[in-house]
Amino acid sequence: MSRPRGALPPQVAPAAAAAGLRRVARFLARALPLCRAHTVEFYTRDLWEWLVALRPEAVLEALGGAGPLALRRPLAEAAGAAAAPWDECGFSSMFCEKSKKLIDVHSFALAAKYYSLSNLGLCTPLEEILEALRGDQERSDIKTDEFMNNKKSHEVQVMSELIDNIASYCGIKQVIDIGSGKGYLSSFLSMHYNLKVYGIDSSKSTTHGAHERNRKLKKHWRAYQSRARANLKSQKSEEVNDRPMQTKIKSEANTDEKPLVKNSSLQSQDQVTTQDLDPSGVFTEIATSETSKQTEINFMAQTQSDESKLSENVLAILNVLPADAVEVFSSSQCDCGKLCEKEKAQRKTASIKAKASKSSESNLYFPLTSCITAETELSDIITDLEESVMVGLHTCGDLAPNTLRIFIAKPEIKAVCSVGCCYHLLSEQYENQEDCTEEVWGFPMCQYLKDEGWCCGRNARMSACLALERVAVGQMLPTESLFYRAVLQVIVEENYGVTKSDRHVGKIFSKSSSFLDYVRKSLKKLELDDSKLPDSCIMDYYEKYKHRMNELEAFNMLKVVLAPCIEVLILLDRLCYLKEQDNIAWSGLVKLFDAVKSPRCYAVIALKKQSCF
Repeated sequence: MSRPRGALPPQVAPAAAAAGLRRVARFLARALPLCRAHTVEFYTRDLWEWLVALRPEAVLEALGGAGPLALRRPLAEAAGAAAAPWDECGFSSMFCEKSKKLIDVHSFALAAKYYSLSNLGLCTPLEEILEALRGDQERSDIKTDEFMNNKKSHEVQVMSELIDNIASYCGIKQVIDIGSGKGYLSSFLSMHYNLKVYGIDSSKSTTHGAHERNRKLKKHWRAYQSRARANLKSQKSEEVNDRPMQTKIKSEANTDEKPLVKNSSLQSQDQVTTQDLDPSGVFTEIATSETSKQTEINFMAQTQSDESKLSENVLAILNVLPADAVEVFSSSQCDCGKLCEKEKAQRKTASIKAKASKSSESNLYFPLTSCITAETELSDIITDLEESVMVGLHTCGDLAPNTLRIFIAKPEIKAVCSVGCCYHLLSEQYENQEDCTEEVWGFPMCQYLKDEGWCCGRNARMSACLALERVAVGQMLPTESLFYRAVLQVIVEENYGVTKSDRHVGKIFSKSSSFLDYVRKSLKKLELDDSKLPDSCIMDYYEKYKHRMNELEAFNMLKVVLAPCIEVLILLDRLCYLKEQDNIAWSGLVKLFDAVKSPRCYAVIALKKQSCF
């Protein structure tokens, strides 16, 4: 059913996006050495002496005032009125011209804030694009915390609403979820928004898990529905009894007041256990135990008509997700999605049979197994490929840029909404020049950074994954574990002559009772003979470096402050790539999530011209 569509919100002009990218790149060209260094080598390479000309106490004090905590204040207020307006000349004193060491941490922190996405003005507000996409359609208020943890619930609820509005705006019913994982987003889009979703993941076991999750969801949905109806009936009875009091309260209330948000302390009352919702334990990995009866009632309905609608929706979901309704296709080879003719024929036959046995409902979820690259032929994987929206929620490494490339190349893909993550897994064209061959690289994508031969390096891309907003609210870095690892590196190099190793220590810190225990376990994992080191020798290293732990803490805080700028460079690279294309009607960066809950919170969104006009 068609509906009026609003004009899409103003988009960042290609020239403005390119200008922002160039400014960030110029700043990072000076500041990036701080992040190109690996924390493991902090003591073995004497990184503090090499890169910072300040006392660690001074750095920590300055960052406490102008760094992470300054996120809570406007830039001009954090910097002081005398420092505005901001330009590159204001940051020229940050690093020593001769030694290249950091000499002004206050200016450094403010510069990093200045080059953040929130300050550059290169993002489109989420509400603006939702308002334009919705037209006259009412916003749906969906509760997802019944079935997912708080972080995933927040991500799925926000992103699924946006995807549904994009699909509706373009007149599309098919969604392709790249890197779908366990299928949280895919299943929610199919169940609650009546969309036909293909979730593609490279891991066969993950795809199988998504299939099982949906099968069990169907099995236990009836019990959940029955219990919710009983609660609804009970609440209706209470509402009838309390109506005179409610009328009195309502008459005394200010009509301009906003609805109250439920207090978290109240949410702990009348908790529903996981066993009540899920007697067989199938929701243990996706459901939270802190679900109140009132939340269930609000989720299901508040009026008799809502109850009727609920029944229809639940029956529709049960029809959509029967035990055999989820088709799992597997590609045993990961060579650019290429399939042999026999396998193509088998998939096509299976698809035809499945369609014949199902109703004409469009809201189905199909987990598929295949490795996606920029050259992947989607029609080899999805036999009934039609006009689609391509999406990705925290797609790792090259999968995010490849999603954008597929979107540009395939006429069937009319829109894209991609939230990337795991920047350290990106391939970089100019990182290892000797390995530079004709390939499709994850970074850079846009022409400007390619012409400049721009390279971040793996350590810097790893730093881009740090969560500044979480640090700003008190979720500090694991300094002690980082310290243990850095001192271990000194021990390994000085006593075993090992500077490079294919083996990794892993998460031994959490399993260790002391530094001595940590070193012993780590040496065994690295397959080094720990018997040659007496306990006293190991503890001598600890005593030697423990007074320098504050250097490591301050150094990592510098990396945290710089992290958003590296992420900005990567995101603007992707946006500028889209701006370079001829078939794009609208493209932009949109902040979807609360950065404390979900640090990788920015989506790259684009719509093709033919989907809009």
